[in-house]
Amino acid sequence: MIREQAADKRTLKTIRHDADLIVVGGGLSGVCCAITAARAGIRVVLVQDRPVLGGNSSSEVRLWVLGATSHMGNNNRWAREGGVIDELLLENLYRNPEGNPLIFDTILLEKVVLEPNITLLLNTVVYEVEKSNAETISGLRAFCSQNSTAYDLVAPLFCDASGDGIVGFQAGAAFRMGAERHEEFGEKFAPTEEYGELLGHSLYFYTKDTGRPVRFVPPAYALDDITKIPRYKRFNAQEYGCQLWWIEYGGRLDTVHDTETIKWELWKVVYGVWNYIKNSGQFPEAETMTLEWIGQIPGKRESRRFEGDYMLTQQDVVEQRTHPDAVAFGGWSIDLHPADGIFSEKPGCNQWHSKGIYQIPFRSLYSHNITNLFLAGRIISASHVAFGSSRVMATGAHVAQAVGMAAAVATRNHLLPRDLTEPTHIRVLQQELLKAGQHIPGIELKDDEDLVQQAKLSASSEFVLSDLPPDGPLLPLTSSAAQMLPLPIGPVPQMTAFVTADQDTTLTVELRRSSKPFNHTPDVTLETLSIPVRKGKQELNLPFTSQLSESQYGFVMFMKNEHIHLQYSQLRVTGVLSVFNKINPAVSNYGKQEPTEDIGVDTFEFWCPERRPAGHNIALRIQPGIRLFSPANVRNGIQRPTNQPNAWVADVRDANPTLTLNWPTRQKISRVELRFDTDFDHPLETVIMIHPETIGPFCVQEYVVCNDQQERIFHQAHNHQTNNTIRFEQPIETSSLTIHLKKKDGLAPASLMEIRCYAE
Repeated sequence: MIREQAADKRTLKTIRHDADLIVVGGGLSGVCCAITAARAGIRVVLVQDRPVLGGNSSSEVRLWVLGATSHMGNNNRWAREGGVIDELLLENLYRNPEGNPLIFDTILLEKVVLEPNITLLLNTVVYEVEKSNAETISGLRAFCSQNSTAYDLVAPLFCDASGDGIVGFQAGAAFRMGAERHEEFGEKFAPTEEYGELLGHSLYFYTKDTGRPVRFVPPAYALDDITKIPRYKRFNAQEYGCQLWWIEYGGRLDTVHDTETIKWELWKVVYGVWNYIKNSGQFPEAETMTLEWIGQIPGKRESRRFEGDYMLTQQDVVEQRTHPDAVAFGGWSIDLHPADGIFSEKPGCNQWHSKGIYQIPFRSLYSHNITNLFLAGRIISASHVAFGSSRVMATGAHVAQAVGMAAAVATRNHLLPRDLTEPTHIRVLQQELLKAGQHIPGIELKDDEDLVQQAKLSASSEFVLSDLPPDGPLLPLTSSAAQMLPLPIGPVPQMTAFVTADQDTTLTVELRRSSKPFNHTPDVTLETLSIPVRKGKQELNLPFTSQLSESQYGFVMFMKNEHIHLQYSQLRVTGVLSVFNKINPAVSNYGKQEPTEDIGVDTFEFWCPERRPAGHNIALRIQPGIRLFSPANVRNGIQRPTNQPNAWVADVRDANPTLTLNWPTRQKISRVELRFDTDFDHPLETVIMIHPETIGPFCVQEYVVCNDQQERIFHQAHNHQTNNTIRFEQPIETSSLTIHLKKKDGLAPASLMEIRCYAE
């Protein structure tokens, strides 16, 4: 029994945590920052004010995770974010292809608690910042209501990933809220006052069919006149969750301090919407449906943005400007919403895409006036317009990984965030990120400690792209279709396609490339062929005469023709993809981006893949065959297709694909890093959408590593991840390593993107 005498005043139980980095905010950005830093060897405290991790992606809000892949609705090929966020999304695909948000909660919690360098504080709110001087944070005060405990959190470095910037705000970091005028940065897409300066909050609901009639009596506060919502006719009984992202409100209010007011308004709307669906008589299919879940906290899009040494702008996004301190990338559209949200007469969003992904500089990831404060997530240093692209969760998480690694590099070298912008330090940071699986456009991994760089490479076979056999579906050419092919410098190969026509007609075939070799927007036409086609089944020769001055993807484009059926192939290959000129209204893709006025964005066509099991490659015979799949690709410093496949791919007929590394002398190897193709083109949305598989079709699930005596030293039987790290308890002494890739059933040859070996 505990019994205490009366007292004038008591103080809370207080626990002090010392660390190298304090991360405030347990959304995806905070999680990825903390895991990255912890794996890099520093001590981290992760503070989250909610009972679960994930922020807007958690079961409390249930927004799907998206980034540069944009629902496969733009021209950003192989653009899914790498590193920890890739690991989380692939784990969710493996365990949870149905998109249950509760399962995603468990994955995030598991990944964090398994890191010995992370101390996790859930249900813990930071409420006070302590400073040693005007420019330096010395500690934080936090409180957990569940255990009635206060925490003193002390570290030399802090990362604010809290969404509203609670640490930066209290520390006195310079910030902005609202939209810049056009004149400040010359941004032509800067919104007008009538459109509004802030994006609002959204609140979702889930439904289920009970199989028997269910009535609904709305609460008294439910919106009683659905026609107050200009888009009310868009509601239906089938859409739920974040498919209703446009149930948005609050952009005219203070999106920090008025959040509770905004939440109540959204509750009124959501219950009013459900009352309309259930009781208006317009939706008889809803008779047996009931509300299963309604969000208790809204998903917040925008509040404060903090000022760093560089502010990302519209021009950085659209022009794909390069930066010497690039550490991450974005690729979501510039996606702004009317401030009045669901009560606006305007469309729910205004999205404009760039022709490819863009770099995000490190100078945007720390406060320019608080020396030891990193910024992560939606609060990084960006204008309101650029924020419209950088704000989405996968981009925020990718940026936060750069912050986590920066904190580790700074800790090891006793540096502050700004110190890392010095060229020598930024190169170290970039290389460490690349080694951890982070893709930075235009930056290649060059690691002198990698023993593979001195090895002789040989393989059991090498794929030559000479044939996409005509063994797949025969589909009508009701939309224009194109085959993306990695093409080397020199003359374009001769090709043969396979078609069937229901009458005599003329087929238009174009050969295009991108104006930038690292992009995948086919905006430059090299040749146009008009080919007579007779009725019936036949082969068509494509006599291209173009020459390429640099290696990049070419697009063989079969233009829409209702009289033609195009033959496809069952074969799927790493770095080879078909794309289509179709509509994807979910991301404002209507086949072509055509700005109606000069708003500083480009006009171009969208050519996007179809989701599996559709999206077969177009059957082609190619002579001479394309030889861009050699073993040398595994050490070229690029871990995904960019201007070429960047992978070793085995021959389709190779029953036991092997890659061997030989050294002239015996090596002591403690660690091996492997990178597999998990299809960076698939966006892996975390909720709502059901994915066609639990493991990407190109991913090698089983492999064996042998030494120079052909003794098995490692066996992986159940891989589904991009990044595989093999650590040996004792260094392996060998003059060779052979990796046996066990080919799984299917129609994709085995491939490997990268291998690296280290002595320690």
